[in-house]
Amino acid sequence: MIQISAPNLQGCTAKTSSNNTNDLGIAPDNGDHPRWQTQLADAIRDPAELLNLLALPDDLLPQAIAVSLQFPLRVPRPYVSRMKKGDQTDPLLLQVLPLAAEAHTSPGFVADPVGDLAAQSSPGLIHKYHGRILLVVTGACAIHCRYCFRRHFPYNQSNPLADNWQQARQYITSNPDIKEVILSGGDPLSLSDDRLDQLISQLEHIPHVTTLRLHTRLPVVIPDRVTPALLARLHHSRFKTVMVIHANHGNELDNSVKTALAQLHNINVTLLNQSVLLKGVNDEVNTLKILSETLFNCDVLPYYLHQLDKVSGAAHFEVNDAEARRLLKNLQKLVPGYLLPKLVREQAGALSKLPLY
Repeated sequence: MIQISAPNLQGCTAKTSSNNTNDLGIAPDNGDHPRWQTQLADAIRDPAELLNLLALPDDLLPQAIAVSLQFPLRVPRPYVSRMKKGDQTDPLLLQVLPLAAEAHTSPGFVADPVGDLAAQSSPGLIHKYHGRILLVVTGACAIHCRYCFRRHFPYNQSNPLADNWQQARQYITSNPDIKEVILSGGDPLSLSDDRLDQLISQLEHIPHVTTLRLHTRLPVVIPDRVTPALLARLHHSRFKTVMVIHANHGNELDNSVKTALAQLHNINVTLLNQSVLLKGVNDEVNTLKILSETLFNCDVLPYYLHQLDKVSGAAHFEVNDAEARRLLKNLQKLVPGYLLPKLVREQAGALSKLPLY
């Protein structure tokens, strides 16, 4: 087996492994259930508990309860631990706390803002762009971001891993121009290691597919999801593997997240980050600068800075295009080109992401 040396973190603090490690240098999980599954099951779903843990005022509770009836609160405790107690404007809190503004109807904000349903070639298989397809492999997610563009997506009718896998696999097999398969959701890493292994193994039998991409927030919100089994499976795959994580603010990247990212980098997974430009969260140039620099210190390159997808319930996060361009222009003065994310918008029916800067 290949021996993997310890990563050079350049500012990212890694945890010390125990003596009981595998050939990748990672300590195995103990017990019947991996830690990440326990943390996933123990995610906070009650707005009252979230407010209590963060010492926030009770007057936020009625609106949080009312709004969460339409789109439930869900936030893992490791992520909550990075929030500042007593601060209603904490940038991590604002991404997950249900607010009354979500109930407001705003012109142009719709249930399917990027046209996913129209782009389905079979249930859960989305073919928008040349050379690659996206599989919505699960509706489950570790965290419910209040700006999520799929917050209204009909996952029950659009799951290729239920009764539609043969149809999806046949579509990929019969289209040799498809070189890359993107696993999305929900979050593909909410699947167990065994289910991911089965899925990846079946995809590996399609000769013209050469690249596997995973779009995931789990290494950020539950870093323990980066298990020895996941690392081994990705390391020994024939695919070139790309993982696109999702962090919007530097405070999301604590030492536990940095450790998980280091482990992925250590097995030659290409790590990219996509962010969403969010009012009150990261719409300041210094915040974006710190995010880019922190990502790079963890061997992650900034990839996309998305303009908000206009999903109903998220209008209060919107930053207008003129302000977004101004932020990128100022950010360009502060960071090298490789740390400048592409400012883009996804538009239904377009053949690629649309650059805005």
